[in-house]
Amino acid sequence: MEESKDRPIIYFEHADILNSSGKLVISDMTMSIGKGEFVYIIGNVGSGKTTIIRSMIGETEIRHGKAFICDFDLIKLKKRQIPYLRRKLGVIFQDLQLLMDRSVHDNLAFVLRATGWKGRKIINERIEAVLEAVGMEHNAHKILDKLSGGEKQRVAIARALLNNPEIILADEPTSNQDGDTAEEIIKLMMNINAGENSPTIIMVTHNRSLFQKYPARTFLCEKLSCTEVPEESETQLDLSEFI
Repeated sequence: MEESKDRPIIYFEHADILNSSGKLVISDMTMSIGKGEFVYIIGNVGSGKTTIIRSMIGETEIRHGKAFICDFDLIKLKKRQIPYLRRKLGVIFQDLQLLMDRSVHDNLAFVLRATGWKGRKIINERIEAVLEAVGMEHNAHKILDKLSGGEKQRVAIARALLNNPEIILADEPTSNQDGDTAEEIIKLMMNINAGENSPTIIMVTHNRSLFQKYPARTFLCEKLSCTEVPEESETQLDLSEFI
């Protein structure tokens, strides 16, 4: 890619993406996403959605073509570079990956200390800020295992915000949530995207009603491909099998 202040923050060109077993999952993917965009990746279970997210954090292999995220070349990425890449990313994992026997505060403090934050006052102030951003400011000292599913998801979103990421990668953040809670989560994600820092958000989902009610750019994974759905076609897609 040529040097440009307007270059995409995520850029793939004719890239092949492999899963952790070395099997080709996505072939010849081209994707260009600018700063501050909100983008859905949709598709059937096993269609490669999560593998794309994992490729963006340097966890799975990319061959051929081009692949850049936050100015990191994913194809040439060295292991020693991965921690620096991930500091620019906030990741919301499908299985949450929270410490269920610890408090909300301790979960977030653990991440901050692991990423180089020092000083109790500074850490506490940052935790207060992200909890307020997700509407969980009164739950800091609750144990994770005592929270509802929706509350746990909000903690996972707060964790993703801790280091003011340029990009948030959200893998099925509304899965296993009831309709009202899922809608609250998508509204929260869109508010974060529209907020002061305006991080780019890539959201993997199979919830058709949500992405049709709250439309944004959409990429569809199927048959070893991931291609953008034309805006005029989004409401006409037959996605009943994804539900």
